[in-house]
Amino acid sequence: MNHPARTCEISEPKAVAIATVDELRERIRRKSRLKGRQADDVSINEVRALIGAKPAEGHRRDLLIEHLHKLNDAYRCLHDRHLAALGKEMSVPLAEVYEVATFYHHFEVVRGDGKAPGVTIRVCDGLACELAGAQGLLARLPALLGDADARVIAAPCIGRCEQAPAVVVHQCPVPFATPDAVVSALKSGLQHEERGFSAINFVASDHAEKSIPGEPLGATPGHTTYEMYRASGGYALAARLAKGEDDIERITQAMEDSGLRGLGGAGFPAGRKWRIVRSQSAPRVMAVNIDEGEPGTFKDRTYSERDPHRFLEGMLIAAQVVGIDACYIYLRDEYHGCREMFEREIAKLQADPPCHLPLIELRRGAGAYICGEESAMIESIEGKRGVPRKRPPYIAEVGLFGRPTLAHNFETLYWVRDIVEKGPQWFGSFGRNGRQGLRSFSVSGRVKQPGVKLAPAGITVQELIDEYCGGMLDGHHFYAYLPGGASGGILPASLNTIPLDFDTLQSYGCFIGSAAVIILGHQDKARDAALNVMKFFEHESCGQCTPCRVGTAKAARLMQAPVWDAQTLTDIADVMGDASICGLGQAAPNPIRCVHQYFAQEVGATS
Repeated sequence: MNHPARTCEISEPKAVAIATVDELRERIRRKSRLKGRQADDVSINEVRALIGAKPAEGHRRDLLIEHLHKLNDAYRCLHDRHLAALGKEMSVPLAEVYEVATFYHHFEVVRGDGKAPGVTIRVCDGLACELAGAQGLLARLPALLGDADARVIAAPCIGRCEQAPAVVVHQCPVPFATPDAVVSALKSGLQHEERGFSAINFVASDHAEKSIPGEPLGATPGHTTYEMYRASGGYALAARLAKGEDDIERITQAMEDSGLRGLGGAGFPAGRKWRIVRSQSAPRVMAVNIDEGEPGTFKDRTYSERDPHRFLEGMLIAAQVVGIDACYIYLRDEYHGCREMFEREIAKLQADPPCHLPLIELRRGAGAYICGEESAMIESIEGKRGVPRKRPPYIAEVGLFGRPTLAHNFETLYWVRDIVEKGPQWFGSFGRNGRQGLRSFSVSGRVKQPGVKLAPAGITVQELIDEYCGGMLDGHHFYAYLPGGASGGILPASLNTIPLDFDTLQSYGCFIGSAAVIILGHQDKARDAALNVMKFFEHESCGQCTPCRVGTAKAARLMQAPVWDAQTLTDIADVMGDASICGLGQAAPNPIRCVHQYFAQEVGATS
């Protein structure tokens, strides 16, 4: 193609300056700055003072929650500047640090120059404490404290139901709390629970078919120390097994023959679980649940306060049988005294080991009931939000840090030594009404003598009240009971002859779970108990799945009406039970169904 010839010379375009050199440099500097809150040197140094300098390989990601606790303990809150510094030190995005910090109830994030109150007073409003007057305490305490730098808040069950109403002043429990007792505890200036250090040789099996001794008012029980436990034959079984002087198969068979089932609530046979995890490829780990967040449950706290080493030896035996390299103990944050005692006694064990020990790490919960669910507990141990995992895979195959994981409740491991040494027939020799074994019942509510009752499996609630609890509290007649804590349903007193054990309550719309038995009197209403536990579930839902997150909140609102909308509540219950990811949402509707079935006169139910 021919182009026309140029008729004129085209001049070169002139350069036009759009910025000076200094302006361009400033623009580059602005763009190179990171967006969002950045860590300042003061905050970084304060964080390093608590968590230590960064190791050459970097801080472990799974210790995020432990580091948050150190900050929260030191400053009584989590300043956002410290979160930014912690994220920088751990090489964790600030958004991730923030989402973990805001997930757990015991962490309070404070922005900017905001300040946390000098002391937080937590008044338990769980069912047992509500029956004992918790709402009155919540109403009266703010006025009594006046201008004190203290904040009074309601708290979900703190695991002291036999001491109701229970209050925690910072980290100091106040059992059988009165307004004067709380004010006195505040004025005393105590920062932590003061535990007794007296050495006792506590043997739980000596109390079979009896009540476990309670704590003296205003004091704490002594416990079996490492020295006393060793002097009484403790850790001999673990040592023999480590030396090859005892047989792994014999011990596994003893566990199976005893009929011991998981005592955290699920009831899976312990010996069978050991075989399943042992069949998986190494390395394997163990996660022990002492979160004990089910309202009405306090048995694990009661045993651990008195004899931590019987549990620790059971853990070591299970670790050797299954081939475990590392054990992680997840202890609920409300048990401050137990934590200090465990830290001290585990240090003694590690300093003078009776045999080769696996890695043992004590991890601290942060106030989240959902972490009692085994996969949520594993997420929390990994330093994440405690959100249940979808299954499969099951944690026995892919669990903590992606390894096959043996998950156990504290009490399950507590009985291992006794079963192996005394024989499976000893454990199985207890029982009533066709059931076998021992059960530790946490009994609270309208009875004269609440506490942990080590009773035969299959005992009825009426036998439990009459033989172990000294009968009903004066002025109260037996009206109803919760056989398995908040999630186990509610039954009328007329059904007082059902054997309390695994697999005996399902046909009544209930289950025994962790054997937390809460007794209601004739002045109480089942509908009020159901509303109390539904509010608890609403507060504790992790929010991952809509049926649970929305269902618990809507159910709690509907249950406050004088007359319940039976059809809508039934629909909500069905959706929650069918579509929730984990047991919280699946079991939360049980109280609704039980009130409709057994206490319809209380709610004037309409369809």
